[in-house]
Amino acid sequence: MTYRMRVEHTSTYHYANEVQSSFNEARITPLTTPYQLVLESQVHVQPETTLQPYVDYWGSVVHAFDLQRPHRALTVVGRSVVETDGPGPGSSIEPSPPATWATLGDEALRDSFSEFLSPTPHVPADARLGDIAAVLKDRREPGDAALAAVGWVHDTLTYVPGTTGVHTSAIEAWDGGMGVCQDFAHLTLAVLRAMGLPGRYCSGYVHPDGDAEVGATVEGESHAWVEAWSGDWVSLDPTAGKNTGPHHVLVARGRDYADVAPLRGIFHGGPTASLEVAVRLTRLA
Repeated sequence: MTYRMRVEHTSTYHYANEVQSSFNEARITPLTTPYQLVLESQVHVQPETTLQPYVDYWGSVVHAFDLQRPHRALTVVGRSVVETDGPGPGSSIEPSPPATWATLGDEALRDSFSEFLSPTPHVPADARLGDIAAVLKDRREPGDAALAAVGWVHDTLTYVPGTTGVHTSAIEAWDGGMGVCQDFAHLTLAVLRAMGLPGRYCSGYVHPDGDAEVGATVEGESHAWVEAWSGDWVSLDPTAGKNTGPHHVLVARGRDYADVAPLRGIFHGGPTASLEVAVRLTRLA
């Protein structure tokens, strides 16, 4: 099913005092993939400045900019129109043959995927997860084991906004038993990597109503899910407990949230008094 959406993502920082200068990076531009076509895309900044777009190491579109004049607020707006199709934002239309555990144990393959198999601050290793991973992969092929990991995380964590932050690790969220989509994704990655399955973090948006009328606009928010490699990259949403679909819009990929933060930067002055984020999704077709 083809699904066309307009996405508007607005972030506004208000500073307690005047900021003299700042340097920033925005990752709010959707990617074009075999299952996703970006028809329009713009990024606007207020105060106005020159944007320098580039593609980062992980393949995400970044708009870098600096402000060298005093300002009390910074607003970054990303507007795009995206058309999605098929099972979700994966890597290829023609999938490769499914991998076996023997394939995944190959030293050369593990080396090529080392960045998506290694622990990170958000996705640390934990012996307890090693035991759980062993149970989940027992007598399952890699693709089924990835689905089992998603199901386990979906059943283990309770979605409760405000209980975790952007610096919360997968283990901290697990110990607390609750979190948001970022935590569901991080914990899933921890289990996948403990199994020996390469896993990467995905950020973007998901329309909350698959049957929304054309022209209807809803308030949304940034969303996070994962991709697991089991012969090809497969896109999975642990918060929903299933594969992604055409209602997902992929923006960025990386090892964890730190690689895909929608907006990050440094500034001289401040400090930040408040941050306002608004996401509006409109179904166009």
